Amino acid sequence: MSGAEDIGPGDGRLVLTVRDLTIQVATETGATTVLDALSFDLVRGETLALAGESGSGKSMTALAIMGLLPQPMARIAQGSIRMGDTELTGLGERGYRKVRSNRIAMIFQEPMTSLNPLMTVERQICEVLLEHGVCARGAASKRALRLLQDVRLTEPERRLSQYPHELSGGMRQRVMIAMALACDPEILIADEPTTALDVTVQAEILDLIRTLQAEHGTALLMITHDMGVVAEMADRVIVLRDGKVEESAPVRELFAAPRSDYARALLAAVPQLGAAPDRPAPSGARKVIEVDDLSVRFDISGGLFNRTVARVHAVEGISFYIRERETLALVGESGCGKSTIGKALLGLVPWEGSIRIGGVQTRGRSRAAMRPLLRDIQMVFQDPGASLDARMSVGEQVVEPLRVHGLASGSELADRAEWLFRRVGLSPDMLSRYPHEFSGGQRQRVCVARALSLSPKVIVADESVSALDVSVQAQVLDLLQELQEEDGLSYLFISHDMAVIDQVADRVVVMRLGEVVEEGPRDAVLRDPRHPYTRRLLAAVPVPDPTRQRPPLPDAAGIEEDSPIFAVGSGPARVELHDMSQGHRAALTAP
Repeated sequence: MSGAEDIGPGDGRLVLTVRDLTIQVATETGATTVLDALSFDLVRGETLALAGESGSGKSMTALAIMGLLPQPMARIAQGSIRMGDTELTGLGERGYRKVRSNRIAMIFQEPMTSLNPLMTVERQICEVLLEHGVCARGAASKRALRLLQDVRLTEPERRLSQYPHELSGGMRQRVMIAMALACDPEILIADEPTTALDVTVQAEILDLIRTLQAEHGTALLMITHDMGVVAEMADRVIVLRDGKVEESAPVRELFAAPRSDYARALLAAVPQLGAAPDRPAPSGARKVIEVDDLSVRFDISGGLFNRTVARVHAVEGISFYIRERETLALVGESGCGKSTIGKALLGLVPWEGSIRIGGVQTRGRSRAAMRPLLRDIQMVFQDPGASLDARMSVGEQVVEPLRVHGLASGSELADRAEWLFRRVGLSPDMLSRYPHEFSGGQRQRVCVARALSLSPKVIVADESVSALDVSVQAQVLDLLQELQEEDGLSYLFISHDMAVIDQVADRVVVMRLGEVVEEGPRDAVLRDPRHPYTRRLLAAVPVPDPTRQRPPLPDAAGIEEDSPIFAVGSGPARVELHDMSQGHRAALTAP
């Protein structure tokens, strides 16, 4: 497959040629091929998407092109990577230093791990400019400022002096894009650049990449497992599976008539707004969770005597309930207070107001008195790798809640572990394994099994599928719905993915800046939203159809700012940190 037959929107000049690229990694059993004979061409101004699930070889391809394969674990076994007359596979580190940034640059998935936490934004951008001789030292700061302006970063002068931890996820990704474009490269590789971002920030970043690509005529190699992003961004698509090409086609052709079974399954697993079937109303009428006027505030200490100097209002005056067999979805961008509410229900953060579990008030109860109540509510976290102990077998972790609550011992624990594993679709033979021996989807199933061990009435699912591949995501969502139907579970489903919410929710609560802006039945909120912020969230969802264009994102500045969340106490003037373009605000009041 040459790929040259599908010329993109650029001038047709070939900028990258990959032929029979094969990558192997060293394992205990010998060399394992993770990419097998991949070939493609990339022309100026074109966007080529490498799509597929985790482990398909997408990121390995990008690292090989950049000369960043982890040595000596991984190596190019055979094949050719050419940029014009330059054969990249034969370059040493010194040769690659002239190619990286100058001719080819990369935007990594997680900007926080790619940026140096000890260096300001200005210093990091200037380092790229000076290393490659783009400008003189005296002009580097002005050039860095212009780059931040080009990527539409708010208050670029202030951002130059800030450190990565002081920026939101979307801001950090914009800094990464500015650094990648600093030397005006011919090729830009974007490795899952929006996976960890909120849906509105994702839409802004994709629009930005597309605009900058058009302005600079850059060829874009987009690596993603999100078929909505593929439909929105790509001219051509290569679908990879286990290191091999399953299908290669122009994007419209692939979505209209995929030839391979795997591509069809991948597209079928993509959740789409408006495509979810009607859900029957929950049969139970009893309220299992009742929350009234819930507020969560965090004090910020500082000064010579480490006194409280400000207070963050994470959640302010939230009220809701969850009935038996019902799924209530909490929707909103990062920082709106969704996860904080889930933690408050389990007593993991200090809170004010009223929380009743099974009709029993939890406020003021001791830790010992709370223990029987907490059996009825369990949590499944976003990152299963971080929530499982790497030093314990998964079997030990699944039954640990039973041991802590004194509900089983000895052979009962082993029997219960086997039953729980079968319940979530895993083999009991896996009980002795450790977390690193499982895939992401399997680890999340282990977390679900652990949450089920105490036979709870409510499960808080905090972004429980956002980090999973689309097909694995569909499997976990099907499992959660199956458990709800069979065991009568209720869910508090926390997510920023509106398409997933459409698939699982009975009712939806939309949050912004610690408050509820809209709530109601799923169809009322998602089909006929009343609040402009809800409409903005829905407009940002990528459409997995290349023949349909995502509507323009409504301007965040048009959303009213009549929030009463600052009316706390009678203290002196409040302090407010506000950046509407990113959808994030920290509300601070002086004590």
